[in-house]
Amino acid sequence: MDLGLKGRVASITGGTRGIGLAIATLLGEEGAHVAVCARTESSLEAARNKGWLAMAADMTREEDARRFIDATTSKWGRLDILVNNVGGSLGGGSFTHSTVEQWRAVLDVNVMSTLYASKAAIPHMKKAGWGRIIQIASVWGRESGGGSAYNAAKAAVISMSKSMAQDLAKDGILVNVVAPGSVWFPDGGWDKRMQTDPEKIEAFVKSDMPLGRFGQPEEVAAVVALLASDRAGLVTGACWAVDGSQGKSNI
Repeated sequence: MDLGLKGRVASITGGTRGIGLAIATLLGEEGAHVAVCARTESSLEAARNKGWLAMAADMTREEDARRFIDATTSKWGRLDILVNNVGGSLGGGSFTHSTVEQWRAVLDVNVMSTLYASKAAIPHMKKAGWGRIIQIASVWGRESGGGSAYNAAKAAVISMSKSMAQDLAKDGILVNVVAPGSVWFPDGGWDKRMQTDPEKIEAFVKSDMPLGRFGQPEEVAAVVALLASDRAGLVTGACWAVDGSQGKSNI
């Protein structure tokens, strides 16, 4: 299926590994111009070798988010697609055991990074009268579970996105959320847990994963690519679970 993404300009935060890398790769294969950012310069070389715009940026800093978006629009003259993929649980754990400092860090990396990048991108999309903003949340934002701060942060991203969608519809900007379940990729969180305690992870897969396996980054990327296209022109303010029915929510 031709998604009509050829020539579109896409910025993907945290686009050098895992889900972000899979999204950037697929959008690039569909013909989009791709910009990615990551916090460390060392992780960007492979992205540059693909011909992508790749820069070091800490998306929890408003000035870095603006600098990343400005670099994208300076290179290609516009921005069509923003994928806010930066996030993480940062080991926050349960409410009882989590600290205020952990909560601040988790909210910064999940909520504020999404806010900063979106605020920087929206004026460019308004000018064009077309835009797609796609947030990567989590099954644990749609319902309870996971670390307390992470759950709250991803729920906030989903709620914020609904508000954004309603505000920006008149400007031709569609805002949606993709909520993955547990996704495995090399050196990712689930890979590290599997290496540490394979029996525990095997039991988790059997009890919590109806398909009997982890998700793959490419499976999340496929849904993002659809939402980035005109094929999903009536879809805004939605939260799409990509979790193999790991979640229990009715919506």
